[in-house]
Amino acid sequence: MYQYSVKSNELLPIDIGHDKIPLVFTWSNDDSALYFVTMATNKEKNVDEDDWKDVIQVRTDDKINTEIYEINFNESNSLSLIRKFSFFINEILYVPLLDKLVFTSASKILNLVEDFEMYSLDLKNPSLLTKLTDNQATEEDLQLSNDGKQILFRTLSLNSPKSRMNDTQGRLYSVDLLNGELQQIGTDFSGNIVGYACQSDGNILILGQLGTQVQIYSKQSLIDHHQGWNGTYESLVISKEKNLIAFVHSSFDKPMEVYIVNRIDELSIAESITNCNELFTGSNFSQGTVYTWKNRDDNQTIEGILHYPFGKLQSTNLPLLVLCHGGPYDASVNQMNNNGANWAPLAAANGWLVLEPNYRGSTGYGDEFFNQIRHRPLSLPGKDILFGIDSLIQDGIVDSRRLAIAGYSYGGCLTNWLITQTDRFSAALSGSGIIDYSSMWGTSDMPVLIENLFGGFPWNVPELYQKESPIYNFDKVHTPTHIITGEIDVRVPASQSYILERALYYRGVPVELLIFPNEDHALSRNPKHQKLKVQRELQWLHKYL
Repeated sequence: MYQYSVKSNELLPIDIGHDKIPLVFTWSNDDSALYFVTMATNKEKNVDEDDWKDVIQVRTDDKINTEIYEINFNESNSLSLIRKFSFFINEILYVPLLDKLVFTSASKILNLVEDFEMYSLDLKNPSLLTKLTDNQATEEDLQLSNDGKQILFRTLSLNSPKSRMNDTQGRLYSVDLLNGELQQIGTDFSGNIVGYACQSDGNILILGQLGTQVQIYSKQSLIDHHQGWNGTYESLVISKEKNLIAFVHSSFDKPMEVYIVNRIDELSIAESITNCNELFTGSNFSQGTVYTWKNRDDNQTIEGILHYPFGKLQSTNLPLLVLCHGGPYDASVNQMNNNGANWAPLAAANGWLVLEPNYRGSTGYGDEFFNQIRHRPLSLPGKDILFGIDSLIQDGIVDSRRLAIAGYSYGGCLTNWLITQTDRFSAALSGSGIIDYSSMWGTSDMPVLIENLFGGFPWNVPELYQKESPIYNFDKVHTPTHIITGEIDVRVPASQSYILERALYYRGVPVELLIFPNEDHALSRNPKHQKLKVQRELQWLHKYL
């Protein structure tokens, strides 16, 4: 570890030992000490080291222990161990008023939601560990209230039968460190809370996603948002001394930049302090608009985003690419976010009308809409999407002979499902999608999500796992399909894409599988891989349409 001196411009080494890699850290109140978390080395072995040192013992070797250390910045920069823990620590925060550390626990594999909780540790008596939450939810984004007595945090609960929480979308809570009282903030908001920041006067500014918009609200009322621009606000922060408000904003026609204002009522006149995405300013990539339709089976209104090729807004008889978002607990919103998974503007620039559907299970439309995906994880959102395509054709916007389907992660799952439900697509682009939910439950790092979606384990509801898994409907598939996956993906293991490729090959359906080496689910380790992904996918569309 190194300490950088702003005054002398020196980089000073701090010896913490070669076996300690800091994971997360927090400063003391006066910056005289630093608390950091590191992985604990497990020196105990049940088998002979020499013969078995390269053997992985499942469950035993998967267990992650951590340690908290303190560095006191003095002449010797003394290092001391605070305490060891039998779980992984994900976030950590120092509470000066009470001289405590607050942190969240997590696990390498999401087997149990109970593994994700929040604790406080008394630095005067490190043996005293207090569990602050017990809520069947994941806690994240810890912040200290202005009075120093409460910890604020966001949650996402899976609403399982064992859940002690009624909400499912992102919510904001506070816990009182003196009496342990838990309180939800913004109970009147039906959307998805994605961020927040505390002001010096005690107010809390909240980033809330409602439909396709992410706007800034206040703690006092989440009914009406502060007046600003349409689109998506994110990365909201507030300076402690001057109360300046900084954020990132983007929309269909406005790229991401950082803005700053003195007061929250100045959002509409905010000035950018960056110009990082000048390339996209005034670009002729696409024109976005919101589109709604009905699922005719249950009359539910579904919303999505249409990206028109530039200059063709309100045109008719266009080729359609349906681009499904991942999650499923996510949504397509009014923002400019170009990457390997969200490349609608680029597809539109290549002549496609792109539909990004916010199917059942998407955030921002209420907890009931969000939760209806349970027990019907592919069939219900699949119907939402197909009815959307029908509506576009009936409105004369889309050419029914030129249709393609695409998606990454859960969007890839929906792609795999939809090519078993219809032959209307001329091409499909499947990225890291599930083909068989039983094997997915057994190999993914998030088995609890699968259990939640299906309401049980594969042996509890085997007929449902089979009914909702695309592989058991592949006798109907004829759509040429391009497949992408990461070699070391543990979220949706590459084996799912191997099964998909083999099924299509045996069916005699045109297929290509690309496996990116040393890439996990995000495909973020080598930037060129996302570029290659989109290039090959565009080539596939051009080949079959």
